[in-house]
Amino acid sequence: MNNVINTAINKITNVNNIYIASHINPDGDNIGSILAMALGLKKINKNVKILKTDEIPSDYMFLPNIDMIKTYDIDEIDTIELLIVLDCGDVDRLGKYKSIVSKSNTVINMDHHISNSRFGDINLIDEKAAATGELVYDILNKMNLEINKDIATCLYTAISTDTGSFLYDSVTARTHEIAISLIKAGIDKSDINIKLYQSRSIERTKLFISSLSTLKTYYDNKIATVKITQEMLKNSNTKMEDTEGIISFIRDIEPVEVACLLKENNKKEIKISLRSKRFVDVSEICSTFNGGGHKRASGCTINENIDDAEKLIVEQIIKMWWFNERGY
Repeated sequence: MNNVINTAINKITNVNNIYIASHINPDGDNIGSILAMALGLKKINKNVKILKTDEIPSDYMFLPNIDMIKTYDIDEIDTIELLIVLDCGDVDRLGKYKSIVSKSNTVINMDHHISNSRFGDINLIDEKAAATGELVYDILNKMNLEINKDIATCLYTAISTDTGSFLYDSVTARTHEIAISLIKAGIDKSDINIKLYQSRSIERTKLFISSLSTLKTYYDNKIATVKITQEMLKNSNTKMEDTEGIISFIRDIEPVEVACLLKENNKKEIKISLRSKRFVDVSEICSTFNGGGHKRASGCTINENIDDAEKLIVEQIIKMWWFNERGY
C-alpha cells in the first residue's frame, strides 16, 4: 500500500492541473473527501477543479469551500493531466462525467470499497479503511501538508457519516486516532454533529414518517424493508437525498439484523440499500445484483417495479442467510 501511496504522491507532485470527481448521489464521505483533497492540493498551488456529478444534499452545504464543487461542460474539457476519483466504485458511477476518464493522462482511483473495479492507472484501494476520508488524510499527511480546520472539518464529516457516527464495525483504532487528530486541528465537533444529525427539516420528517408506513418485516422480524416512491417525495416536497438516515433507523429496531431501503428512481429502476447489524454480509447479497460495498453496508439496483424488487431482494437475503447458517 505504501508503494501505491508513494506513486500517487509522485504523480500529484509532478502535475499542475488536477480534476477531482466522485460518484452520483453523493454522500458525506464523497463530499468531505473531495473537498479535503482539493483544499490540501491548493496549499501547494495546484490548479484544482472539482466536478459536480450530482446535486449536493442540503446536509453538507455547511462544509468549507463547498462552492468549489462546480458543473463543467465536458465538451470544453480537452486532455486532463490528472484526474483523482474518490469513493467511486466504477466508471459508470461518475454519471455524466464518466467519459472524462478517457480524456485523462492519468487517473488516480482512491476508494475503500472491496467491490471497486480498479479502473484507475493508480488504484489506491484499501477495504480496511473505514472511509475514503481516511485515505485522503493519509495522502495529505504523507505529503506533509498542514491539515487545518477547514480540511479537518471536511475529513471529520467524511469519516463520521460513513461510519454511522463511529458505530460501524469498520471503525478501527486508526479511525479514532485520525478523529483525535482532526479534533486537535480545531474543528467545532459540536456544530458539525448538530448540522449532520440534529437538523432534520420538516419536509424530511414528513418523508420519514411516510416511509415508516411502508415498513414490513420478514424471517421472524430479522429482516425489515421500507420503501420510498416518487409519489412520497412529491407529497413531502423532498428529494431522494433526503432519505439519509432512514435505513439506519430501521436497522436499529431490536430484532432486525438486515434493513433494506428501496428507492424508486423510476418505475423500473429501484435503488436498494442494505445494512446489517452483526453477522450478515450484505455485500455478498448485493453482488448477486451487480452491486457491492461493505459487509455491513452495501447497495445495488434492481430493474423491476418496487414491489417486485422488494420480493427479489428479500428472497435473496433469506436464501443466502439459509445457506450461511448451514455452512455452505
